[in-house]
Formats: sequence, structure tokens, C-alpha cells
Amino acid sequence: MSTLTLSGLIDRSADALTQADVAFGHGTLNAFDEAVWLVLWKLGLPLDTDLDESGLQEVTPDQQTACAELIAQRIQTRQPAAYLTREAWLQGVSFYIDERAIVPRSLIAEVLADGTIDAWLTDQTQQVLDLCTGNGSLAVLAALAWPEVQVTAADISDDALAVAAINVQRHGLQERVKLMQSDGLQALRTGFDLVLCNPPYVCQASMDALPAEYLAEPQMALAGGADGMDFVRQLLRDVPQHMNEQAVLVLEIGNERAHFESAFDQLEVTWLDTSSGDDQVLLLTREALIAWNLR
Repeated sequence: MSTLTLSGLIDRSADALTQADVAFGHGTLNAFDEAVWLVLWKLGLPLDTDLDESGLQEVTPDQQTACAELIAQRIQTRQPAAYLTREAWLQGVSFYIDERAIVPRSLIAEVLADGTIDAWLTDQTQQVLDLCTGNGSLAVLAALAWPEVQVTAADISDDALAVAAINVQRHGLQERVKLMQSDGLQALRTGFDLVLCNPPYVCQASMDALPAEYLAEPQMALAGGADGMDFVRQLLRDVPQHMNEQAVLVLEIGNERAHFESAFDQLEVTWLDTSSGDDQVLLLTREALIAWNLR
């Protein structure tokens, strides 16, 4: 096997991913970044390794073979890289992940980290609900952002909650993050000051066009019915009864804004800025939800 540097191995891996036409979006957006992630992980190197400094280091034949096998696995299985590494990152925080839960990538993480929603919160914000918690990443990030709050992390999937439990323990938040199995809001109490929800919102036409990498995830975490709004309709009807007077709901609807506005055209909404634009995450006050429900 020929001599190869770390940078050369990454480039070779990126070329293989490109030629295989794999799909991205589960932590990376292109073949090079995904190759960096997989190669560094396989070699046991930090993901923030400075390639300008370390890229000229030679990799052994065994290392080349190990990385090639991992890249081949990524191509052949079409599984998201995070399922292969058993790790995903959100806002610089590491989370365990496996096939039992959707790969964490919610844009709600951004508005937690950058203080976008702080203006709607008060010193009375004590009880936070993360509905459709998946692997628990938003619940953990909320607990880390606001050390004084208690977080309820709920999901219909026992499998997803088992993954979430790993992350709650990993970050030492067992005393502040409570996991609950619930079909929507059915098993949950009232009295929340902030509700976070990244629900299944992908419309059927988009589901039919998803690449294999997305079909490797639990479909119940993605599919939202014909227009993507099945879960959201029930949520917006029921959630006011679970919210305190000044509470707000932060909701992600991804690329389904047109369907959302068609379904809820008389609802007063605040759209929040994210790295993907100002049309994917929105904020609703309890007052606006009640007014809409009474119309």
C-alpha cells in the first residue's frame, strides 16, 4: 500500500463519497466534511484536529484499510455517519445516538444557544417541556442553557427514550431532566413555562423523495401526513392547557412553512432567525394559541 498522509486519506475518502452520491444533512453538508468526521473518528483523533498542522502526517497501511472499510460501510448501508460513529454533535455538545432515534439536528438548538428566545422568558421560567425529544438533545441543551430549570423530555417511542436516558446520564442531568413516555401531550401534566417541539412534520410528497439516509431513521419521527401538519394540528389544539399564562411554544416545521401557513392562516406567529433562514422555526405565545383556538 502506498504512502499516504492524513490529508490525502481524507481527500481519497471524500472522493469515494462523492462518486457514490451519498446524501448528507445529518451533521455535515458535503463529502469533505463527512470524510473528515469519519476518518478522524476512526483514527481516534479529535474532531477539531488542525489539518494544516496534522494533515502531512503519514497514516499506516492498517489505518488506511480501517478508514476505507468505514467509508465503504457508509456507502453500502446508506446509514447516516452518526449511526456508524454512535455520536452526534449539536451546538458543540456531544450526544450518543443509534438507530433507535432520529439523528439530532434541530434548529431549535440554535435559538437556545444564542439567546434568541430569551426575550420571551422571565425569571419565572422554571418548567420546560421538550416534546418529541428523540435522543434528548434539546432537553439536555435546555438544561445546560438554564441551570435553574427543570426539564420534562417526552416521546411516544420507548426506544428513543432509552437513547435519551444515555444522554441525560452522560451529561449528569438525572436530577433535572425527567423522561416520560407520552403520545403527544396525553400523559403530561400542566404548568409548563416553555414548550420545545421538533415534531414529525415532513409532508408525504417529501417523504416519498427522501434519500436512503433519511429512510434509515425512525419514520415516526419524520412523517407528518399529507401536508406534514397532522401532529402539529393536535398539538396546537391541546398545548395551551399545558402552558402557564406567560408560556411560549417554540416549534420547528422545517421546509413546510407553506403547509403550516395554509393550515393555520389566522394564527399570530413569530418566525425566528436560524442558520437556515427565518422560515423554519417559529414561536407562539399561549395568548395567540388561545385566540386561534377560540376563533
